[in-house]
Amino acid sequence: MNLQAIAVGYISMVNPSYVGSIRRSAGYTSTPDGSRVPAFTQVDGVQMQVQALTGGDLKHLDSLNIQGVMRAVYVNGQVQGANRPGGKGGDKLLIPTGVSAATPDVYLVTQVLEPWDSGGWCKVAATLQVVPPDQ
Repeated sequence: MNLQAIAVGYISMVNPSYVGSIRRSAGYTSTPDGSRVPAFTQVDGVQMQVQALTGGDLKHLDSLNIQGVMRAVYVNGQVQGANRPGGKGGDKLLIPTGVSAATPDVYLVTQVLEPWDSGGWCKVAATLQVVPPDQ
């Protein structure tokens, strides 16, 4: 049962949901000079709820030594952080929370906090990324 889908209607009354995209890490490709370029597949139309991290979340993330703007994001779907054995970086969330929906904020999934695989949703810690103008 996807409890997040049931609760999001009530939560959205005080904190708006966003419809964004997920860029799922698909490993990397190698260029002729040997450098690696991350590869992604994109899924559009994904409902997301962006919230502040709780005290427990912050305690959990404390040892990762990550700085920046971090948020808890409830995603109606499954996303992953870095998977070193699988050769994948973290998934990216494109969320229209910024000034313009045409240029969404890009968050890197830093850590999966609650993987509700059977429920069809997850809670992740995500870090805001600096994105070059051409991406």
